Amino acid sequence: MLKRLAQAQQQQSFQGTFVYERNGSFSTHRIWHRVVGGKVREHLLQLDGSAQEVLRVDGLTQCVSGTLEAGVSNLPDSPARTFDPKKLSALYDMKNAGKSRVAGRAATIIALTPKDQHRFGIELHLDNETALPLKSLLLSEKGQLLERFQFTELDTADIPTDQVLQPSADCKPVDLTKAKPEAPGKPGPWRSEWTPPGFELTSNTSRMDPTSKVLVSSLMYDDGLSRFSVFIEPVSAATVTDIRTQLGPTVAVSRRLTTPKGDAMVTVVGEIPLGTAERIALSMRSADVPPSKK
Repeated sequence: MLKRLAQAQQQQSFQGTFVYERNGSFSTHRIWHRVVGGKVREHLLQLDGSAQEVLRVDGLTQCVSGTLEAGVSNLPDSPARTFDPKKLSALYDMKNAGKSRVAGRAATIIALTPKDQHRFGIELHLDNETALPLKSLLLSEKGQLLERFQFTELDTADIPTDQVLQPSADCKPVDLTKAKPEAPGKPGPWRSEWTPPGFELTSNTSRMDPTSKVLVSSLMYDDGLSRFSVFIEPVSAATVTDIRTQLGPTVAVSRRLTTPKGDAMVTVVGEIPLGTAERIALSMRSADVPPSKK
């Protein structure tokens, strides 16, 4: 079923309405997802409050308006997610947990339980007809619900038109050229001396912060199901303090590090346990610092 899921999101057009829950707060969204000639175009519209939206092409954000509920949208430079059952089976215990019915459609429940303490568990309700995820639950190590995504209506028969995939005038273009990726094979200015097993570096970029005028390095890691990002920027103010916070499934940990070139603030953001994020933050090193002996 997971093999079908990997194909479905890159091959299946659909439109529908879903609810997103985090920390007991709900938001409702409309989605139009069209696949033509291998190109994936997706338009998201938040239906609660002001009309906030995002347009993505092949997983990359093209424009945004307002601020979508955290967790619904992804980062501008996030590649489209692909599910690799073989890789995931090394990190999660996967089992068929029965049948369900979501948005009037028959579904199969797949439970993914992490094999270590560095990632959250996930329960997927996959549409029997298309293998699209009709519902997903993100669960803490104690089994507590951190996040819910659930379709209330899904149409896989009618392909979204150009009209519904067109963003409004309020959707502001995202400049995808600001982030400068490191050359293939060339190490970036920062590295991590420890990451959880299975997490691989998928993006390593640097961009100039328009406000502070300092170069901010960004590293993104992915295990095939979960993601986290690391942001590093130089700091000089003595008032900069460490941060440790969690909102639903999303954690943010900031730690001040001293390097040969001055102090830097390392911030880890992602859907991983707090303790894991802290360990990652403390493991970051400047590229010109020799690796620690194991």
